[in-house]
Amino acid sequence: MTRSPDSRPGAGPGTAAPTALRQRLAELRGPSVAPVPLDARALAALAANPGCHRRALLDGAGVDKAALARAVGAPVTFGQSQFAFVRGHSFEARVKSDGGAELVRLLHDRLADGSPAPGPGSVDTPDLSATGLQGRTARTALALREATAAGRWAVLDHPLLALTVAGTPAYLEPDAIVVQPDGGWTVVEIKSFAMIDGSADAAKVGAAARQAAVYALALEAVAERMAEGTAAVREQALLVCPKDFSNLPAAALVDLRKPLATTRRQLERLTGVAEIAAGLPEGTTFDLCPADDGRTPTRPADELAEALDAVAAAYAPECLAACELAFHCRARARAADSVQTLGRGVRAELGGLTTVASVLAAAAGEAGSPDDPAVAALRRASALRAEALALAPADEGALAGAGR
Repeated sequence: MTRSPDSRPGAGPGTAAPTALRQRLAELRGPSVAPVPLDARALAALAANPGCHRRALLDGAGVDKAALARAVGAPVTFGQSQFAFVRGHSFEARVKSDGGAELVRLLHDRLADGSPAPGPGSVDTPDLSATGLQGRTARTALALREATAAGRWAVLDHPLLALTVAGTPAYLEPDAIVVQPDGGWTVVEIKSFAMIDGSADAAKVGAAARQAAVYALALEAVAERMAEGTAAVREQALLVCPKDFSNLPAAALVDLRKPLATTRRQLERLTGVAEIAAGLPEGTTFDLCPADDGRTPTRPADELAEALDAVAAAYAPECLAACELAFHCRARARAADSVQTLGRGVRAELGGLTTVASVLAAAAGEAGSPDDPAVAALRRASALRAEALALAPADEGALAGAGR
């Protein structure tokens, strides 16, 4: 049975986009295609590149970017291996096998705030089962309120939180949330990478912190609807990893203040999905028109590439590790001779010079105003390079004489 757009999950008051927008987003991904839900990893990547309208629109519409990348001939080459996936689930199940008592103990030990240690039977694990995304979100909010009012330790296993991003709702599922007797709420991130001698890979910890910051933002929305002062989202997340080379859990508190501020600011900068969709040419769609098997696309790659080109992208080399369409966007940027391929830092320094050819022309004195700081810096760098190359033969002769 085909459901109307209003009956889809995520149509609740205060979080859902208008009916017309939901219908337009369904047309963009394909009427028969189920939307790909936004997760914290995708939101963190989106917040890291808020100027990319292409990603904002595709994520907001729930388009399967990996399938779209394969269809246009630019498949992704990154992702989690099956071994790491299984190992992560196994480790998470072990950490939670005692009803959350281990998580509470780890958090209490790391906080070291002088509060009494949790005893046997002092940890509640509320049931979060409900029907549909809205039902699970509402059940999570109710469980948080009840656990806070009870003034006891509680562990919420895989709760569901809602966060509005660029005018569309995103449903997020953290590994766990710990409610403390004093009303504090702590996001728990359980990862499979090792913590050796109390420290872990900085890049992986940073990625975990950015994901936890997204969860903390969604938690803040729940806390704001409660009575003032009854609940507080901690600006530290509990990161749980395997200790050394064992399968025993080790934990550390990760400061979320900087990633929270950055993620909040970047998400607020995102252009609304409705505004981006309104600027598309009529009839634009990313529907792959899958065959009867539901997987093989039948739509020509050129048509899909043309639809992608209708949405502005903000490519940067960092996209290669975070976005499924990065290889397609890189190829387009290279074909356009764009300085975006050189990185965000270089792009920002070059100002109005948007192509490599214009940069070289400005450096050679063939184009650009000398009053432009970027042009002046390029010409100064070109002069220094020419001077260094002119001195190179003399330096080589001196070295040869010293050798004799």
